[in-house]
Order: sequence, then structure tokens, then C-alpha cells
Amino acid sequence: MDMHDLDRRRFLGAAAATVAASQLGLLAFPRELDAMTDVMPELAEPTVGEPNEIRPFQVNFPDADLVDLRRRIKATRWPEKETVNDDTQGVQLATMQKLARLWGTDYDWRKVEAKLNAVPNFITNIDGLDIHFIHVKSKEKNALPLIITHGWPGSIIEQMKIIAPLTNPTAHGGKAEDAFDVVIPSLPGYGFSGKPTTTGWDPPRIARAWTTLMKRLGYTKFVAQGGDWGNLITETMAVQAPPELLGISTNMPSTVLPDIRKLLAAGGPPPSTFTAEERNAYEQITFFFKYGLGYANEMALRAQTLYALEDSPIGLAAWMIDHDKRSYEMIARSFDGKPEGLTPTDILDNITLYWLTKTGVSSARLYWENLRTAKGVFFDATGVKLPVALTVFPDELYTTPRSWAERAYPKLIYFKKFDKGTHFAAWEQPAYIVEGLRDGFRSLRT
Repeated sequence: MDMHDLDRRRFLGAAAATVAASQLGLLAFPRELDAMTDVMPELAEPTVGEPNEIRPFQVNFPDADLVDLRRRIKATRWPEKETVNDDTQGVQLATMQKLARLWGTDYDWRKVEAKLNAVPNFITNIDGLDIHFIHVKSKEKNALPLIITHGWPGSIIEQMKIIAPLTNPTAHGGKAEDAFDVVIPSLPGYGFSGKPTTTGWDPPRIARAWTTLMKRLGYTKFVAQGGDWGNLITETMAVQAPPELLGISTNMPSTVLPDIRKLLAAGGPPPSTFTAEERNAYEQITFFFKYGLGYANEMALRAQTLYALEDSPIGLAAWMIDHDKRSYEMIARSFDGKPEGLTPTDILDNITLYWLTKTGVSSARLYWENLRTAKGVFFDATGVKLPVALTVFPDELYTTPRSWAERAYPKLIYFKKFDKGTHFAAWEQPAYIVEGLRDGFRSLRT
């Protein structure tokens, strides 16, 4: 057992005190989460040793880990500056050095721990693997249960801003009937979930595990949402169609049908019959396939080679922020003092979670697993027959046209394109995601 696993288990020893404090409302809440004090769930004492045991969990890394992180940041061996004046060679030196200055000096991880510990965290074992999840129940009657799945290079950090508006809508511009019970799991190999030690934890298996989790929590009906890997897992849940799943929502839909895939494979320009929206989507996908798949190819083919992600915090940070051109440009502007939804601290919160949990390589293996089972195909329509709600953003990897969405999802119940937003919608534009979830799932409430 490595030290990180040992530390995790030490803090599980304080579970009983955590349960009691949450029931009595004694946890100290950061100011931005004050509104959540009245939506804490009623927690039952776990029955030790039962196969379906749900164990309370708290986050607290040793000071030594944070000291070591700063030491490594300050000891970074920097490459020379790129030989161009743009980002065509990758993440720019100036951006990384600004990130390092903040990360190695004023950045405070303990504030993140306080935010995480201010909401109920749990671990349960599903199919032989420990799965971490946040579970916040609304005080409102008939709240709709919702499971939200993050992607790469994301984590549960992405969804923290939307918990309070979803569970306590009357305090955040909504109505009581807009309320959700929210479940946010960490993907296997990510964050505080266990790291698979054998192959087979691919999206279909994760999708089945999520259904098991929701049923274990006592939900007989629920909905699901996700982006990035979260979309593929959510759509896979919908294809599996467990009777408990009412419908899904996504901010990175899979709407490329076979005729469009054939055109893309041929590599030509978009057909003249395409609308302006269809041409834009076609060109965005073409750009991503040509210039944006480097990280995905490496992780899908050679995940274990990425030792640098476990040894160099700056190497990990550069790898993570170079996910796609539009989100990288937004992040770079943020470090230039022009935040547009994500602040530099937001970005470092997510990177630091990966660093402290040592999940740079274990998270990458999901790409390898998907390549084995689904041939690594991106954006292809999956055959979802359940109701689907879409939130569409202009700077996503591609902005799906309504015409494609209607063909891919025969039960499309909601479609809205928002004015701004990149790949990390819930993290960057939480108000839009909250609006899309409230409005998108309204017709599925009973």
C-alpha cells in the first residue's frame, strides 16, 4: 500500500465523527458553499463489512506532500522558448512560467480540501473497485436524482460550482420543483476512486457501475449528465437502458452519423448542401482530428509511457491544459489576467488534485481501454433511444447542429445553444449548465 492509499484510509477512521457533524450541521463551510448547509443529507451509519457498504470519506493530504510539490515546481528544468509567436508548437513557455509562479508560491490547496469536505463524500466498492463519490440530497420534496460524470482532464472539481444551485434552487434563482439530488462520482483511476489493477474498466463497465451506484443509494428513478468521457459513459448508460434511467443530458454529444463519418474519413470539404451550422461543425471536427488528437493518441496507445506525469508537476500541468485549442486559449488568457469563467486558481485546483492523488497515468489508461473496446472513435452516434437534453457551447470540440442532434437522438427533448463556453462547461459556465439541466429534465419529472 503506498502512502497516499494509507493516508486515505487513516482519514476514513474519522468517519463516525464526520457523519455526526454533518447530521448536526457542525461542519465549517466556506463562504461560497454557505447555501448548502440546509441541503446536507441524512446519513446512516455504515454497516462495517457488508458488501454494499458506503463509507464516509474526507480529504486531507499530509503537509509533506504539499512541501514536496512546491519543491518540485521550483526545481523545474525549463525548455527554451518556442520558436514561434503563437501556440502552434504547444503550450507556451510564458504561460507555464506564470502558472508555476502562482503554483509554487501563493496557491493554497487547503482551501480546496475545505470545499470538498464541506459536501458529503463517500466510497463504496463496486465490482471489486473502490468508487469515490459526492452525494448531496436536496431538502425539497420530489427532488430528481441526477448522476453527473466528469471527463479528462477533469475531475469532481469541475462540478463543484453547480452542486448548490441544483440541490438548493430556491437560493439560486430557481423554484423548489427544480431541485435535484446530486451524485458526482470519480471515474476509476481518477481522483479518490481506486486504480484498476487489471484491464477491463472501459466505458460500458463504468456505465453499469454507475447504475449499480444509483440503485445502491436507493434511487428507483434517476437521470444522468456528462461531458467528455462523462458523455460517452452517460450515453452508454442510455444505450444499456436500465429501467431506472429516465433520460440523459450532455454538453458534448455524439451526433456524427455514418454518412457524416464517411465524409469526414474522405477528408474533403463539407458538402454544399450543408447549412452554415453543419459546415461549422464539420470544420471543427476536421480541425480536431488533424491537430487535436495528439494527447488522446498517446494515452490510447502508450499510456504507461507517461512517467513524467507522475514525476514532474509542470509536466503534468502542461499535458492537462493542452486538451484542445479553444480551452487552452481561454486558460492562457486567464493566466494573463483575463479570466473568462476559469481563474488561475480554478485551473490549479484540478491539476493539484491529479498530482496529489497520483492519477496522471491511471487516468490515461481509460483511453487505452476505450481503444480496445470501441476502437477509440470520437463523436459517433451511439444509438440512444431514451430522452436526451442537449446544452451546446460555441467553443466545444465541435458545436453540434440541431439537425444532426435530431437524427442522432430520436427522443430529443431539449436543445439550447449558449452564447459562450468551451469544453469544460459545468466548471467554466455553471449557470448555463444549471439552466440546461433544470429546463432539459423538467418534462421527465413526475
